[in-house]
Amino acid sequence: MSKINKILIALVVVLAVALGVVLYWQRVGFEPKYSAVYLNTGDIYFGKLSRFPRMTLRDVWFMEKGGDAQQGFGLAKFENAFWGPEDKLVINDENIIWTTELRADSEVVLAIKNPRIATPTQQAVVDQQQGAPENEEVQGVE
Repeated sequence: MSKINKILIALVVVLAVALGVVLYWQRVGFEPKYSAVYLNTGDIYFGKLSRFPRMTLRDVWFMEKGGDAQQGFGLAKFENAFWGPEDKLVINDENIIWTTELRADSEVVLAIKNPRIATPTQQAVVDQQQGAPENEEVQGVE
């Protein structure tokens, strides 16, 4: 077999693999799934996880305790924290206890994608993060 034939066969194989990858991504989709990352600090973060070159979460949310004991926990957007971080969190591998992908029908994923369908506890925290008014009575100064 001549050198040109070998090059042409290799080129056809590479193009076939590239076409297969493109067709697969079109069918499955490009959007990464949401993951949960639990750290040795006790914090749990949710977002789109990439592992290369470092563990990085994008579109980051975290569990936040509500204002009172009845409110419980809810989701808060990481970038809305008072210090103004980017919506990206690079995580030290040594601090990770576990990670898991979340199902598309997970309550966390549904609340992230549409905060208006969140549970009342989650909704109160999301409203606080977005600056929506709460149903609180304003007390005057005596």
